[in-house]
Amino acid sequence: MRRAGLVALGAVVGCAKSVSLPVGRVPAGTYEVGCTAGQRGCLPIERPSHTVTLTRSVLVMETEVTQGLWQAVMGSNPSLFSACGPECPVEQVSWEDAVRFANALSARDGLEPCYELTGSTVSWPKGVTCAGWRLPTEAEWEVAARGGVDEKYPGGGELDAVGWTGQNSDKATHPVKQKAANGYGLYDMSGNVWEWVWDWYGPYSSGAQVDPVGPASGSDRAFRGGSWFDVAAYARVPMRGSHSPDKRLSVIGLRLVQTAP
Repeated sequence: MRRAGLVALGAVVGCAKSVSLPVGRVPAGTYEVGCTAGQRGCLPIERPSHTVTLTRSVLVMETEVTQGLWQAVMGSNPSLFSACGPECPVEQVSWEDAVRFANALSARDGLEPCYELTGSTVSWPKGVTCAGWRLPTEAEWEVAARGGVDEKYPGGGELDAVGWTGQNSDKATHPVKQKAANGYGLYDMSGNVWEWVWDWYGPYSSGAQVDPVGPASGSDRAFRGGSWFDVAAYARVPMRGSHSPDKRLSVIGLRLVQTAP
């Protein structure tokens, strides 16, 4: 399996303010996503498989955003599983909370904020050219999760080795980085908590796409990856979920990315 070296992001972007956050580098290129040949038991919402081209490399947080990082940036911890500790993923954060956190982390690190917020309306004016922290697009998330290979789960074919789900979690979140990483050095992309992505939720189109950002509008935002609560099938690479952007649940957290300089 391909294993990309991790990067200390503070060194990449030259931010003196930030504590370096380790990231994996997902290279620019053309990738197949959705119900690909290596997948089984696909649902209609995962079809058709299609190609996406990422024109810029993406720096993806090595782990889900932890309770400790959220507390340090936002001054509070909304998590149901707060007793799990600072190395456990933050949860009970809405999609709207997630974009506010991304802007706050960018401000902490001396980076441009990627989002403009007016009440509950969020825009992303510069798209993938923004240099700050942001949610991944759904395509970026899936390419990152695959780790350069077509396997059932992010990091391999055996779920217990790579993720916490309803079959092994004892009904709770767990500290990050306790399971195996995938080919880009990313942990917990199966299970622990679902991860919000940028896109409005909607059916895939069959044509090739370049830097796709999802539908122009919708009622629900997408999340990916499965959680501590869910059955194994929900942790498969192409599995998709969604909820209203103001919803806070103990099964949903986030992982941020930056467009590589």
